[in-house]
Amino acid sequence: MIADPQVLEFIRRTEAAYPAEANGASAADNRRYYDAMCARFRAPRPPGLPVRDRDLGGVSCRIYGEETPVAVLYLHGGGFVVGGLDSHDDVCAEIADATGLMLVAVDYRLAPEHRWPAPIRDVEAVWQALDRPAVVAGDSAGGLLAAALCLSCRQRRQPLGQVLIYPSLGGDRSAPSYTVNAEAPLLRSVDLDGYQRALHGEGPVTDPLAQPLRAPELGGLAPAFVVSADVDPLRDDGRDYVARLRQAGVAAEWRNEPELPHGYLRARRDSDRARRSFQAILAAVVRLAGGAQP
Repeated sequence: MIADPQVLEFIRRTEAAYPAEANGASAADNRRYYDAMCARFRAPRPPGLPVRDRDLGGVSCRIYGEETPVAVLYLHGGGFVVGGLDSHDDVCAEIADATGLMLVAVDYRLAPEHRWPAPIRDVEAVWQALDRPAVVAGDSAGGLLAAALCLSCRQRRQPLGQVLIYPSLGGDRSAPSYTVNAEAPLLRSVDLDGYQRALHGEGPVTDPLAQPLRAPELGGLAPAFVVSADVDPLRDDGRDYVARLRQAGVAAEWRNEPELPHGYLRARRDSDRARRSFQAILAAVVRLAGGAQP
């Protein structure tokens, strides 16, 4: 499924630090593996970019860039179990620097210590405290939270747009990507099962915010740019979400990335494919922000 040597090298480097069995370890051990892997790929922040930590709505956040009238609210991935402000620090810094927009990264609570709806409640609290319009963006689990925030705000202030990067959206597990990519590198279907148990326990998931694809109504949501990795069990979640948004009259674009696996944002400096995708993501953020780049 993957022949690109740059992508294969990215997978090799990732698995050397974060082996597949890490997803079956305890949350503490999983986080140690994940943090070590992220540190291996972390790039330095752009020179001169202001960065400060502060609370918004009682939630720890990290703010990148100068104050701008429009912001980006960024929600990190990690299956709701791993990740945080440091794991995505370089990605957030580069988005802020490249778009010229202030970016707010949210350190939402993680499972299994804090199960659903704790993560979305943190995101909602930050959104309510944010004193300016913003595009909401997120990767993987963060993509679900971005979509969930838009659903949560249907009758209130909507984000300017939603940028979802290889999101998990509660899709139909009989969709082709879940079977064809069940053993995909960097994210397998069994890993998704483990993350769901950590977040929701053993019972059924009934909250539509936890699975936006199954929400009964998607009308009135923010316009969307959704990018998926082709070699990823979650690929068809992005496709199906865009289809449902369009059916509901919401402007939405789907971009699928051939030969890229889940988590490819970390490859944006080493893979031409990932770099081009990251540039498309940056362009979408600026476009949805209304061309707000200074």
